[in-house]
This record gives sequence, C-alpha cells and structure tokens, in this order.
Amino acid sequence: MDTTTLAAPNAATTTTPASSARGLTKVYGSGGSAVRALDGVDVDFAAGAFTAIMGPSGSGKSTLMHLLAGLDQATTGLVRLGGTDITHLDDRGLTRLRRERVGFVFQSFNLLPMFTAEQNILLPLELSGAAPDREWFDSLVATLGLGHRLTHRPAELSGGQQQRVAIARALIAKPDVVFADEPTGNLDSRSGIEVLSFLRRSVRELGRTVIMVTHDPAAAAYADRVVLLADGRIAGEIVDPTPDAVLAGLDALRSFEDLEGEG
Repeated sequence: MDTTTLAAPNAATTTTPASSARGLTKVYGSGGSAVRALDGVDVDFAAGAFTAIMGPSGSGKSTLMHLLAGLDQATTGLVRLGGTDITHLDDRGLTRLRRERVGFVFQSFNLLPMFTAEQNILLPLELSGAAPDREWFDSLVATLGLGHRLTHRPAELSGGQQQRVAIARALIAKPDVVFADEPTGNLDSRSGIEVLSFLRRSVRELGRTVIMVTHDPAAAAYADRVVLLADGRIAGEIVDPTPDAVLAGLDALRSFEDLEGEG
C-alpha cells in the first residue's frame, strides 16, 4: 500500500511486549464455507501504552482482540501475554489468566444491577478470593471521579458513570492488559470523551496497558498508536494519531481493498 500515513508495524521490540501474536490465523467453519478471519498476523503491543485496533467491517479486529485476551482459540499461530504463551493453556489455565492478568471493558458495561458501584468494582477480587488493595482502590476512584457514586447502583448512574465503574472494575486487580471492545459504543459524545480520557489517564498516570477495538477515528486519536487491519492481515500503523490521520488511513485501506477486488 503506497501511503505516507501508514507505516509497517515493528514486530520486534527490545523489551517484552504486554501482548503479542506470531503467525496468528483464525478460520471459522470448514470446506467451501470456511471464513479466514485472521491470516498470519504478526503484531506487538507495548507495555504501558494505549493502542487502538481499527479496520473496515470484517477486517478481523474483534477476532484479534478475542484471541489476544484468551477468549477464543487460534487455528494456528502463537499468542503471548507478556512472556506467557497462552495458545496452549487448558481451560483452567485460561480462566485463571483472564481472572488475574486481564481486564475487560465492554460496550454494554456488564455491571450487576443489584450491586453498588463499589461492589461491582471489587467483584473480580471477590471472585478470586483476593484482598483489595485499598490504596489502589482509592487511587482508581479518585482518578475516575467516582467518590460520590460508590453507593449507587447501575440504574442510578449515567452511561458514562457506568462505564467508569466498568473501567475501575477492569483495573482493580492490576491486570497486565485491559482490553476495551468499543467502550464508547453506547455512550453520547460527551460521555464517550470522558471515558476515553479516563482510559488514557489510566495508561499515563496509573501505568496500565490498554488495547482498544474501535470504529471511531476520534476515539482512536486518544491512543498512542493505531494498528490497522484489512482482510485479516496487519496493514500498517499510525503513531501519535489524529482523527484526520486515522480517517486517511482507513480511506487508504478501503481504496486498497477496492483495487484488490477489481483485480
């Protein structure tokens, strides 16, 4: 692809990435109905960084996130979380990894309606039997502006406040990586900006690692880096993205796909 916006992603780093994939392939179905969602993906995600994954519909971005997070199994290839090969973990090992080393933020919040905000935040620790680090809890609450909402249940919170509770819940166990799947998809623009700002602050002020799937160029511009996918393959990256640069990159991907289709 000939564009000054996109650069080939660097698959070799001098320090251990927070998450990485090598030769990652995912095929759904078999025979003539088989769909190759990912096709030999090599990519690294740096620790202590905010990375967005983008691409046209059907490009494989959600599939990539699910494999990186241990929510689905690869057809072939390797996935690492830090120095751990998660590709060959059994169900018990994957469950433990997701509980202790991975945080999730979803479009639909996924808060338990009968629990208060504080109870929802602490739920991962309750499930694992771990004692809460109150200093870390207080830091999250202060950073996310939830101090006056801890006794409220989800129905008493705005969408933006619910998503901030979900972010605190994802961070409470100090996971290696937080995966955010369209975290602003159900929010109005103002609440979306709040949530993206808090995700960025969690990286810059709290030292976390965030990998986010989004279709929104404005949301991607909050990240340190955007990884672009097309037809299940890594198509390039944008470092220090702006909305205009992301739009240009996506337009270049669509033009490239159109040319391939004509060929």
